[in-house]
Amino acid sequence: MPKAGFVALVGKPNAGKSTLLNRLVGETLAITSPKPQSTRDRVVGIRTDDDRQFVFLDTPGLLDPEYALHAVMRGVAIAALREADVVVHLADVADGPPPPLATLVPEVGHPLRAPVLRVLNKGDTLTRQQREALAPSVDHVVSAKSGAGIEGLLRGIADRLPDHPFLYPPDELSTQSLRFFAAELIRETALEQLDEEVPYSVACVVEEFREDRSPTYIRVTLHVERDSQKGILLGAGGQRIKALSTAARLKLERLTGGPVFLDIWVKVTPNWRRSPDAMARFGYRAPESDA
Repeated sequence: MPKAGFVALVGKPNAGKSTLLNRLVGETLAITSPKPQSTRDRVVGIRTDDDRQFVFLDTPGLLDPEYALHAVMRGVAIAALREADVVVHLADVADGPPPPLATLVPEVGHPLRAPVLRVLNKGDTLTRQQREALAPSVDHVVSAKSGAGIEGLLRGIADRLPDHPFLYPPDELSTQSLRFFAAELIRETALEQLDEEVPYSVACVVEEFREDRSPTYIRVTLHVERDSQKGILLGAGGQRIKALSTAARLKLERLTGGPVFLDIWVKVTPNWRRSPDAMARFGYRAPESDA
C-alpha cells in the first residue's frame, strides 16, 4: 500500500520553512528572504518517491497578530496544522529547541491529531559537539540551505505518513498556478530591493497572464498603502521600479521557460493590510473555519 499525506511546516517567523520546502521538493517554489514574515499564504510542494507522496504545506510564521493581514496569516498556518497528517515544527538553532506547539497555537487544541517532529534548522552553524548536545531534545537537526540531515528528516516523515493512495499525479510539483508563483516572485523581488516597512506594504496582484503569445505577457499591479511608499517604490525618474521589473522579469523567464514582457503598475490602496475587503480582493482570505 502506498503512503501519502499532508505535511505542515510550521514555526516562528524566519525559522527557514520556505528554504526547507524548496529543499524537500527539489525546486524553488516558495520565496525566501532574510526578512521575517515573507510568507503570507500557504505554498504547496509535492514530492513523490517510489510508493511515498509528501504534500508539503509551507505556512506563514506563527506570530501574534498586529493587524488584519497578520490574523489571516495566522489563520492559514492554523488551518494547515488541522489538515496535516504530519507536522514538522521548525526552529532556528539560535533559538534552541522548538517550544511546545500548545504554547504557540493554543486555539488548535492539543494534543494534535498528527504526529509532530521537532526539527532544528541551520545545523551547519553548529559544531559536532553542539549537535550531539542538542540531539536528545529534538527529532532532527538539519540544514535547509546545505541539505545536511534532509534524507533523515524525509525518512522520519515517511515513517509517519498514513497508508493512502497518492493524492496527486506523481509528476506534479504543486497544486498552485503559474499566476500564483509569478506574483510571489515579484513580491520576493520587492523584499530584496526595498527596505524598512515598504516591502511589507506591497501586495502583488496579477491582472493579466497571457501565455498564448511570445513573449508571455504579464500585467501586475503593486498595491501600497501610502503615497510616500509609492514614491519610494517608483524611485527617482522611475529608476527603482525599472530595476525591480528587470530583476523580476529574469525570475519569471526562468519560471515560464521563455521570454516575458512584464508590465508593472503601482497603486495606492490606503491601509489595505487592515481591510478585510481589500485583502480578499488581493487573495488573502482567512480559512473558513478561522474567519
